[in-house]
Amino acid sequence: MENASSVKEFILLGLSENQRVQKICFMMFLLFYIMIVAGNLLIVITVTTSQHLNSPMYFFLCYLSFVDICYSSVTVPKMIADFLVENKTISFVGCIAQLFGAHFFGCIEIFILTVMACDRYIAICRPLHYTTIMTRRACGQMVIASWVGGFVHSIVQTLLTTQLPFCGPNKIDHYFCDVHPLLQLACTDTYAVGIIVVANSGMITLSCFFILVISYVVILVSLKSQTSKGQRKALSTCGSHITVVILFFGPCTFVYIRPSSSLSEDKNMSVFYTVITPMLNPLIYTLRNEEVKSAVRKLWSRTV
Repeated sequence: MENASSVKEFILLGLSENQRVQKICFMMFLLFYIMIVAGNLLIVITVTTSQHLNSPMYFFLCYLSFVDICYSSVTVPKMIADFLVENKTISFVGCIAQLFGAHFFGCIEIFILTVMACDRYIAICRPLHYTTIMTRRACGQMVIASWVGGFVHSIVQTLLTTQLPFCGPNKIDHYFCDVHPLLQLACTDTYAVGIIVVANSGMITLSCFFILVISYVVILVSLKSQTSKGQRKALSTCGSHITVVILFFGPCTFVYIRPSSSLSEDKNMSVFYTVITPMLNPLIYTLRNEEVKSAVRKLWSRTV
């Protein structure tokens, strides 16, 4: 990971430089992180221990919750710790590792959300073929493909960044190391690299979003021929997923498919997909799903 850089560490400016605001943020984001870990871990334990939650939908939900924990753990603990210190430094190697982890788990989440949409499409539009298409092996292969795709994406972003020389300012106007803030600190023209970075992120985000939109358009059209009871059941299972997709893809698209013009806007939007969405996912999927709520109650009663 050596390059021509003379910079050995970076300084993260964080969300705010106001001491009073930082103390409030410390308590708030500490609570958020506890909720992220506890909520998503509860879903992982519930799905893996329940005999009734063995359908592909819950298989993917379990992996989504696991990825949410990993994704937030890459950035949030460092951000929380930085609220209590004056010098928010991070080593060059630590910065690159954080960059890799954020894009790795973020990309996996995008792929899993897309796979979950395809799962709902097959379940609603091709119910007779559902069990033969969405086998345990096929689901496992989709998850493995998501991890491989996330690795390829993040290694491209990381290699492009590590090849840049950093020899001047080392202050990052963000609460974690991301591509756009680092590009602005490089001591060279980063126009070509910036185009590749945006194309890499944009291709993945837009193609997955296109698949999601097409899946749900076809689902909504197919629901016209079903009974009102069938429509309500289908919409209830899809509603949670659509909510999560909007919360995750909206801010993520804003940050990554355009050249960065305002880092302050980017870091505020980043809070949504690194903190807010992983925190809300367990609530969205449990409050709208009777099977999950029932399994959680059974798990709680056995534990007590």
